Amino acid sequence: MTLNAYLILSTILFCIGLIGVMRRKNVLMLFFSTEIMLNAVNVGFAAISKFHGDLTGQMFAFFIIAVAASEVAVGLGLLILWYKRTGSMNLDDIARMKG
Repeated sequence: MTLNAYLILSTILFCIGLIGVMRRKNVLMLFFSTEIMLNAVNVGFAAISKFHGDLTGQMFAFFIIAVAASEVAVGLGLLILWYKRTGSMNLDDIARMKG
C-alpha cells in the first residue's frame, strides 16, 4: 500500500470522528468519537514515519495513545460519577449544571 492510501484512510477516520463529535449528545459516544479522531492522527503519523524511515512519527503516536488513555480514564471516572448522581449521560443535562 502507498502513503496516499494510509493518508486517505486517516482522513476518512478523522472525518467520521469529527461528525460524531459534532452530532452526538451522549457523552460516552463523544468519547468514542474523540478516540477515533486521535487514532486517525496516529495512523497518519505512523504512515508518514514509515514513509520517511524515521521513528519520530511513531514516537508521537505512542505519546498520543498515552494521553488518550489517561483522558479516557479520567473522563470515564467522571462520567460514572455523573451517571450515578443524575441517571443521565446527556450533554444537555451537563450543560445545565449549577455550581
